[in-house]
Amino acid sequence: MNRIFVSSPAVACAAGCSADELWNSVASGNQSGIKKVKTISGEEFFAARIDSSRLHKSSARFDMRILQIEELALNQLAEKIEKAKSRYGSGRIAVCAGSCDNGTELSIAAHRSYFSQGKFPSDYELEMQGADFPADFVSQKFGLNGISAAFSTACSSSAGALIKAAQILKCGAADAVVAGGADIASDTVLLGFHSLEAVSPQITNPFSKNRCGITLGEAASFFILTREPLDEDEPPVELLGYGESADAHHMTHPDPEGKGAELAIRNALKHAAVSPEQISYINLHGTGTRLNDSMESIAVSKVFGEQTVPVSSTKPVTGHTLGAAGALGAAVCWTAISKNRGKQRCVLPVHVWDGAEDESLPRLNFISRTSDISGEIKICMSNSFAFGGANASIILGIR
Repeated sequence: MNRIFVSSPAVACAAGCSADELWNSVASGNQSGIKKVKTISGEEFFAARIDSSRLHKSSARFDMRILQIEELALNQLAEKIEKAKSRYGSGRIAVCAGSCDNGTELSIAAHRSYFSQGKFPSDYELEMQGADFPADFVSQKFGLNGISAAFSTACSSSAGALIKAAQILKCGAADAVVAGGADIASDTVLLGFHSLEAVSPQITNPFSKNRCGITLGEAASFFILTREPLDEDEPPVELLGYGESADAHHMTHPDPEGKGAELAIRNALKHAAVSPEQISYINLHGTGTRLNDSMESIAVSKVFGEQTVPVSSTKPVTGHTLGAAGALGAAVCWTAISKNRGKQRCVLPVHVWDGAEDESLPRLNFISRTSDISGEIKICMSNSFAFGGANASIILGIR
């Protein structure tokens, strides 16, 4: 069976524009990246938007915020991508990118012009709204001629991209894959989730009895996946296994019993050939909504038992980054393995909440600032559970 090695992550989000910055934020529970923002409607929400001073005009044909964020992350992988091109050739490097936003910042202005003047602006093209544009941008930026695949399964999009990247490598259709995802906390997204009554009036408070919704965020996170280590100086972290499932329970509500989430978790463990006891940490999907947190706690407790494996949701620090969330969770797991390598007293991402337990939910082992984590962190799981019941769990680790 082919082994799938995962490079160090490239990261851009409100909690940090590098893997180290992100780690410092999630390990300390630093929520300073989440601020009140005002939308075009005049309504205000907490959101984890990247400071615009860190973004620059992108090299894309159609410059958009999502591509500026994507490029900020991709530039961190530039040397590794060139190394992969030199080793394998540009035709043997694929791209798998997940996202949800399809050019809304440009399309909103274009449609306003259409409704007021009866025509679209002369510089507006429908291609700007193509779901494939974030994936195509990676190929164009680095001159990659391999498979280019886009994934849009809501909040599990980039987790699905990582899974498909592994499958592409295993079937021999490429020798390296640039995989991950990007998304933005646009006004369209904020107002859309607000219309679903899903946005929290405070910073999200996952798994608390007082939880009342999500805090949206934006991010890009990418890796290079290969069948052999690309950089011998990095820890040999592998994508050990993955599991996917589909609830098809409701367009926006998850299966309340967590059956689909449980199936994805069990499939990931089976595929990785590891037991629940071998998992050192779980990065929960943990959105802070009543229904998601309920079903996820049920699913996790069924597989792992109550108050066993250390868990946390990092969304109170990063915001819920939608299509980028799966890759961002994987970046947290990769860094947790790397930062704690060889240590017996470890640091893991803090679960930031008010500590008010919901007695109707199974009790999980939430990590606090005072948690004593012993034993080496070798294998971690990241969960992504999306609208429509598109579930994905991935397991990263060192053998």
